This record gives sequence, C-alpha cells and structure tokens, in this order.
Amino acid sequence: MTNAEPVVTAGRALRYVALGDSYTIGTSVEAADRWPDQLIAALARRGGVAGREGSAAALDLVANLAVNGFTSRNVIDVELPQLAALRPEFITLLIGVNDLVQGVPSAAYRANVAAILDDLVGRVGSDRVVAVTTPDYTVTPAGADYGDPSRRAAGIRTNNAILTELAIARGIAVADIHDLSLRAATDPSLVASDGLHPSGLQYALWVERILPAVEGLAAP
Repeated sequence: MTNAEPVVTAGRALRYVALGDSYTIGTSVEAADRWPDQLIAALARRGGVAGREGSAAALDLVANLAVNGFTSRNVIDVELPQLAALRPEFITLLIGVNDLVQGVPSAAYRANVAAILDDLVGRVGSDRVVAVTTPDYTVTPAGADYGDPSRRAAGIRTNNAILTELAIARGIAVADIHDLSLRAATDPSLVASDGLHPSGLQYALWVERILPAVEGLAAP
C-alpha cells in the first residue's frame, strides 16, 4: 500500500473498482442497470472524466466486488484484500444498510468505515475515492419486512451521517442519494421487481448525483 497517487496516462481509462453491498451489485436488476455500470456509460457519453483534453477518457470497471448482505466488516474481510491484485485507480464505497439490519452498533460501524476509508486513501489517494450514502429502503413495498420502518429509517440517516463525517474528514467526496431514494414512496417505477431494491430508473437518478463528484475528482 502506498500514499502515492496513481500515475494516469492522458486518454487512458482509470481502473475502477466498486465496493459495497446489494445496492452496488444491483440486486434484482440487470447488470447494465447497476449504477456503477450506468456511471461509466454516462461518463463515456459525456466525453470522459472532466471532459477536457488530457484527462482520463473514461472509467474502466475492472471489478464490482459488492455482495448482497455485506456489512462494513465484510468489506474489510472480503473486499479490501482483493484490491492489491486489481490495482484500482478509482474506488467507490456504499456500505451501511446491512450493519443496521444485522444490529451492528454505530460505534463498530464507525470504526469499520474509518478503517475502510483509510485503506482506500492509502491505496489511491482521497481524490480517487467517492463515498455514496445508503438509500432508505423503508419506503418500498417490502421495506417493513426488515424492521420497524421508523426506527430503520432513523438508523439509515445515522449511518449516512457517520459515513459522510468520516469521508469529509479525509477529503473524500460524498454523493448523497438518500433523498432520491425517498421518491420510491410514491413512484413504483423506482423500485425493482423484488419490491425492495432500487430499479434501474432509480439508479439512473443516482448517477446524475454521482457524476459531478466523479468528474471533478477523477481527472489527473
């Protein structure tokens, strides 16, 4: 692990690795509808990262390591060890909902996220990492199946605040998509066929929110 920033050749795509849980692996949607896949497609349509001559032309999604049901501890134990072989130059992280559902205390979540972000900054630099907040699943048709909606919604907000605080303290950009997920309460098209996870249409809204952070940070 090194604190040195990766060397990026003009016109070459950055090696992108996505970390997280079901929201990043895109449970119940086609691969092309997952938000990391939509993100790289959107960047390509817009002319590449930062859209100026000499920048990296695009992101190359070399791996989506996210796994349905994973917690922040799982990211540390399973996903981070795979990064050395993948040689990422850009990384996104979205993690937190399963910590809440599985009863992981906020203090443990905080410690885990701090360790993850420190590891990522050490590998690629703070300007090559984007943290994405967790959506509120409680507004979906199946949301009540995973705990009391009001308590779970409050817990999601708490974990999002922790992630945001820790990321900002390290100079990491945060893409907050939480408010976008609340639209699923009145728009069924934003929910996948399982009645719980975001649809490709909702992920497209996320990408619009994530794009500015990626365009501003990933350029060499």
